[in-house]
Amino acid sequence: MCNVIETAFQNAEEFGFRSGDIVQEWLWDDDVDDSIREKIEQLTGEELVDEDYDSAVDGVIIWWRDGDDEDELADTIVDAYAVLGDDGPMWVLSPKPGREGAPNASTVQSAAQTAGMNAATPLTVSKDWNGIQLRAFGKGSSH
Repeated sequence: MCNVIETAFQNAEEFGFRSGDIVQEWLWDDDVDDSIREKIEQLTGEELVDEDYDSAVDGVIIWWRDGDDEDELADTIVDAYAVLGDDGPMWVLSPKPGREGAPNASTVQSAAQTAGMNAATPLTVSKDWNGIQLRAFGKGSSH
């Protein structure tokens, strides 16, 4: 039987990225899920750019693990939002509960609020990672 939650993010379209988008990746490390990265690159037709990229981007993913400094996450969100063009999609990806590095549920919410953002409910984006979409306060609520 197919598990709907596990397959919710089989394709990268669910992130809100589109063909031709430049997606910036923050806090990459060797524990990230390369299948997520590959799906985004296949969808956009572009390689992910790192945090040193100095032009506007169309979307952002931030890899976040427990044990990292919550203030650093808030600062990273602010820095990433500064180069994100026209309120493009921004996601914090973190290990799922029970996995090594899984943060407390309130950590990402708190860091997002500190950075002036609303954090959505976590969604399964792969076998071991959840994704939380962020939006600036007052954005995206008119749908």
